[in-house]
Amino acid sequence: MRKIVLCIALVSLLALSGQAFARICTIDDVPSATMLLPYFEVDLDNTNGINTLFEINNATAEEILAHVVVWTDLSVPVLDFNVYLTGYDIVPVSVRDVLNLVLPDTAPPAFGGEPFGDFSVVSSDPLFDLSTCDDQLPPPPLPAAFATGIQNALTGQSSQFPLGGNCGGVNHGDRIARGYITVDVVRRCSLLFPDDPGYFVSGGAGDATNSNVLWGNYYYVEPNENFAQAETMVHIEALPSPQDNNIGGPGSTSLSPPAPGRAFAPTAAEISETSAAGEYTFYGRYVGFLGDDNREPLATSFAARYLSNVAFSGGTDYIVWRDAKLVIPDGGFACGTIPSPFPLSQEGLVIFDEMENPDVIETPPISPTPPTTQLIPFPWEAQRVLVGGPNLPLQFEAGWMYLNLNTTVAAAGPPEDQTAAQAWVTVVASAEGRFSVGFDAIQLDTACAALSFEPGP
Repeated sequence: MRKIVLCIALVSLLALSGQAFARICTIDDVPSATMLLPYFEVDLDNTNGINTLFEINNATAEEILAHVVVWTDLSVPVLDFNVYLTGYDIVPVSVRDVLNLVLPDTAPPAFGGEPFGDFSVVSSDPLFDLSTCDDQLPPPPLPAAFATGIQNALTGQSSQFPLGGNCGGVNHGDRIARGYITVDVVRRCSLLFPDDPGYFVSGGAGDATNSNVLWGNYYYVEPNENFAQAETMVHIEALPSPQDNNIGGPGSTSLSPPAPGRAFAPTAAEISETSAAGEYTFYGRYVGFLGDDNREPLATSFAARYLSNVAFSGGTDYIVWRDAKLVIPDGGFACGTIPSPFPLSQEGLVIFDEMENPDVIETPPISPTPPTTQLIPFPWEAQRVLVGGPNLPLQFEAGWMYLNLNTTVAAAGPPEDQTAAQAWVTVVASAEGRFSVGFDAIQLDTACAALSFEPGP
């Protein structure tokens, strides 16, 4: 009897803690409507070189569709495709395969895909429409020239497809494809980008829904360097809406009980922050900052550890994703140029050692950064930066950094606070070319209420 009572008490405690944990404007590891892979790298010339893997998981018993968009490191979309998942399904994805147009082979059972598992059920969303997937799932063969164009776009080269001879990313002088990836839950096989009309409709009534059902992880694997590192995808919740198939939400026929963290009623403040015109939402720049995407934004200020000593001889990298707050044209830009607002500056950067001694980095808090000799360590939308390297030099061996990545972009940004700029920071420390560890930097705020602060007098 005592064991039974103890189990009931633990279950109750977990349920209560979960409900308090998942809140809008707090980025936490709970099922979400959008996932962000903040940065990927793929060595296009060496199959044993670095590759990025990620996975898409369905946290509910109901079938879903996920829409994947591949972006360059300057936020130009170059490829999108759809993935079908049965209830509680998992779809692993190799970015190397995607860039060679070997897309995840998924399809509904009626189209020859895998059958439902024992716990899977059909979608309860009355607008869920698998007929739109007839010519898209399973993925058809695609011309090899398409792969060449996409790879060129992701390495800063001229791309005939899909950019019509323009460029889409930074030319780093190598054949490493760089960029980031977003995954949204959708109700039909969509070929729209987030800035296309109909993709987002307020209340989750567009192609993209407000169903918080996605979860996943991502991995960097580099066999040549004996290197591997994993981190949780960035989970971005949407404001739950009655017409969407939320876990345990209205209209759900899920066979499972509500997942921890999803059984809560949004507060008036949460509704306002993710729905009102002028507020900062994750896809805000693509919906004119009208709140139609209903997604919570990321943070703007972070505390990030760094180590470069005997214990971590390989040093520390920061993986940084930033919001340029402007829509970069889908067709890219003229090669040999960099579009506004790049390079991105920051509002404050202070480097501390482990004894609290500070090194204050002076930078102008506007983007694009005017000609200056001051330090601009994270100029692009997505990047990996070596701490102590040329872009982020150090005078200390170990410590932490205060990163305030807010920046003002002319005629862009949420009307509520045009200085705010959402971002994401992950820390990767390595040693001896064999060991590594990765973890998210500590979020010091949220773009729902961005800090405008720098330590010191």
